[in-house]
Amino acid sequence: MKRVLSIALAAVLCIAAFAGCSSGSPATSAAPSASVSTATATLSGTVSTNGSTSMESVISALSEAFMEKYPKVTVTYDSTGSSAGITAASQGQADIGLSSRDLKTTETGLDTATIAIDGIAIIVNKSSKVTDLTLDQIAKLATGEITNWKEVGGADSPVVFVGREAGSGTRDGFESIVNVANKCKYTQELTSTGAVIQAVASNQNAFGYASLSAVGDTVTMLKVGGVACTKDNILNGTYKIQRDFNLITKQGTTLSPAAKAFIDYAKSKEAAPIIEKAGAFVK
Repeated sequence: MKRVLSIALAAVLCIAAFAGCSSGSPATSAAPSASVSTATATLSGTVSTNGSTSMESVISALSEAFMEKYPKVTVTYDSTGSSAGITAASQGQADIGLSSRDLKTTETGLDTATIAIDGIAIIVNKSSKVTDLTLDQIAKLATGEITNWKEVGGADSPVVFVGREAGSGTRDGFESIVNVANKCKYTQELTSTGAVIQAVASNQNAFGYASLSAVGDTVTMLKVGGVACTKDNILNGTYKIQRDFNLITKQGTTLSPAAKAFIDYAKSKEAAPIIEKAGAFVK
């Protein structure tokens, strides 16, 4: 009899416990869903981006965070260069063009959303004795007026100038600011920021330019007119070789909800620390 009562009591307790758990479950599961917006839950589709190789770190970081926030959205990136990205947006081949330069007067029918500012670092091989150059010296090195490093305090060796291909936003930014457009004497013209950095790192006589967001410890960044290429100096304007990171869209085109949400996200306060962690800066 005692055994029967024990079993019965245990059964009652189990039923009560199960009922308590059941009544609590909906409240527990409802809390997260209530905190998730309808847009987050339903936004879906693909956002295609195309353009600047200098923006790779920034766009990759933003895309990863955006896709985590909106799991049903896929953001793609094609690293073709700024001019190609602008063309892709203009011709409807991409939702968003990525440009590390401002639009030219001939590039019409497009809208620009600036999401960050970036410094263009002047880089030399780690073995170089040169630590600081003026804009005038940089211009003369780039145009071939100065051909030996000893003329600017370096070793007695020839200058090897490495830069980007025509159409690159980084090249356009560098040449415009240093005032050497269509005058440069390149030893090598390469198709990505990473390739420029690698070429300078492997040649003791080389110098070039690269997005600050991409520069690591394989090369040395020079001061320009005594000013280092740093966040503070870029934001306060004392470092002169800098440019905008832009998202380009075609006017008159209705963006998909996913593409519009991505642009809004990239311009938001939520995205600012993500952009800065990727190496660019937000004003």
